[in-house]
Amino acid sequence: MPPHEGLVHLKEYDWRDSNVSLINSDIDHKVKHQSASTEPAWNNGVVGSEPGLFVWRIEDFEVVPWPKQKYGSFHEGDSYIILKSDQMQRAGDNSRDRENEQKLVHDIFFWLGNHTSQDEAGTAAYKTVELDEYLQGTATQYRELQSSPSDDFSALFPRLKILRGGVRSGFRHVATNEEPEHTDTLLRIFKNPSAGAGRNSILVHEVEPTWESLDEEDVFVLDKGNKIFVWQGKDCAPMEKLKAAQVVNDMTIAKHIEVEVLSQTEARSKVVVDNLGGQDFNPLEMSFKAPKPMSGMMNRETKKLFRLSDSGGELSFSLAKEGSEIGMHDLDGNDIFLLDAGRAVWVWEGSGASKAEKAMWLRIVQRYVTQQGDAAGVSFAKVRQGNEGRAFVAALHA
Repeated sequence: MPPHEGLVHLKEYDWRDSNVSLINSDIDHKVKHQSASTEPAWNNGVVGSEPGLFVWRIEDFEVVPWPKQKYGSFHEGDSYIILKSDQMQRAGDNSRDRENEQKLVHDIFFWLGNHTSQDEAGTAAYKTVELDEYLQGTATQYRELQSSPSDDFSALFPRLKILRGGVRSGFRHVATNEEPEHTDTLLRIFKNPSAGAGRNSILVHEVEPTWESLDEEDVFVLDKGNKIFVWQGKDCAPMEKLKAAQVVNDMTIAKHIEVEVLSQTEARSKVVVDNLGGQDFNPLEMSFKAPKPMSGMMNRETKKLFRLSDSGGELSFSLAKEGSEIGMHDLDGNDIFLLDAGRAVWVWEGSGASKAEKAMWLRIVQRYVTQQGDAAGVSFAKVRQGNEGRAFVAALHA
């Protein structure tokens, strides 16, 4: 079956008959830039002018700065925007005057928790586009899902932790993360099923504080308020134990609290099961299995490059090349390309791409990842010609 079959139905509508024709027009950019110039979150004198890491949470349709001490902690009921700005050497200019000149390169991630609401996710997506406009359209945009974090996102937060709850939403209500009294917290520490070999693949997720959340292949940290228990499943990995030690250190750095580490193979480990409501069970005589709190994605071996173009008079989406020999020379600045790099999906927008191509890329990539099955929940990123960062170049030449 042709690679484009079923992905794009060009006769559904004519984009010229709707206001989609204004996308990426001068009017569109002026409107977005005007909106961005009035957003307090961006206009702090630092964003866009200095390197750094910035995190905001969407609260009641507003972009609210996330406290720096909470960087790396995300609630599954929320949506966030993350900006990473780095200094990079300018490429393609050999003049002596600019030999040491650097430019800021921006990566924008909008992160969607498993239980975030439609209004929060929509606001995060819209504000991500607005922030890119504020940065003069030079940023690489990533859609990050809690269920399948990308390597680039995980690398930003060595102490990445997913917590339950979230802020109140305009459409739905989630239990707030601010509780007046202590409630038991259970953290699961496990290997990311979608991460490749050699990657930093240990994740931390808050799970329901019940014995049914236990799994003998992982490590769990139970915070009782006055004491912390570390429960090591009999088949857990050494890296999970090390990660648990790091998590406990972070939890106790501001307070002195007793910590007890127990292996499932010890009779004493029953105290953890009891505290989680499993008084009738003996951990030495039973098997603990619980689904991972995220989906895994297969690492497809063959890279594929698709081309979105209307150069022939009609918009088409077709396979341009596949295999390991894909490179920058295969990209045409007059079109848009989708790169399926196995563990990541990238959209590259040529500087000369048409309005129709720019208007359709999001729809195309959403249909594409949905039809892949194993990649249905994968995060994807978009980059513009001339602003390719290290991650895209690495994915292209991997």
